[in-house]
Amino acid sequence: MKDSTHNQADPNRRQFLQAFLSTAVVGAAAQAGIELASPQYVGAQTTMSPDAALRELLAGNQRFAANQLTSIEHDLIMLKDKTVAKQEPFAAVLSCADSRVPVELVFDQTIGHIFVTRVAGNLVTPEIIASLEYGVAVLGVKTLLVLGHSGCGAVKAAMKADTVPGQISALYKHLRQAVDQSGGDFDKAIQANTKIQADLLRTSSTVIRDAVKAGKLNVKAAVYDLGTGKVTLG
Repeated sequence: MKDSTHNQADPNRRQFLQAFLSTAVVGAAAQAGIELASPQYVGAQTTMSPDAALRELLAGNQRFAANQLTSIEHDLIMLKDKTVAKQEPFAAVLSCADSRVPVELVFDQTIGHIFVTRVAGNLVTPEIIASLEYGVAVLGVKTLLVLGHSGCGAVKAAMKADTVPGQISALYKHLRQAVDQSGGDFDKAIQANTKIQADLLRTSSTVIRDAVKAGKLNVKAAVYDLGTGKVTLG
């Protein structure tokens, strides 16, 4: 039986995110002296297509899993000098805060290549969307990946729903839908959560939604396996 109370919560969460972002993102950008282009997108840093950008991420992950990294060969001093004044990442990743998921390393990328946001459970929040909207509208990223991972402690805690110290339990409500869809299967809950969060990005943000519709961006869900080092699209 479906949880009707929970089903009503999803549109409300989208509405809250949309209402927050309609004022907070524009206001923050104005305060920082940034002009957000709408509906056009400024500062596209690469001729890569969204699909090519995604392929580059996955190719980098294949190198990482095969222990054949190329990013370590880059001249870091030169890269630091080049990126002092501006950043031109080709991709954005929403990752869990877990220390076992070093995003740039997982995709064999170096300084300035990936715009990374991190929060426990790779959850979509107003602050996360605001950051990713900047990546899309101002930096011109071409692909946006929601990256979950095996053994995610946030998902495991939400499944158990045990009493925990501080504000850790605040994560539970945002992971409830994935837990409900999993049928008690931990791995399925992790995968479901990445898809749910990716869908929230597509639907809660007009900037992201418009970029996807215009063919300027793709938004995908994926899971990183801690044991093999491989990333699998959802």
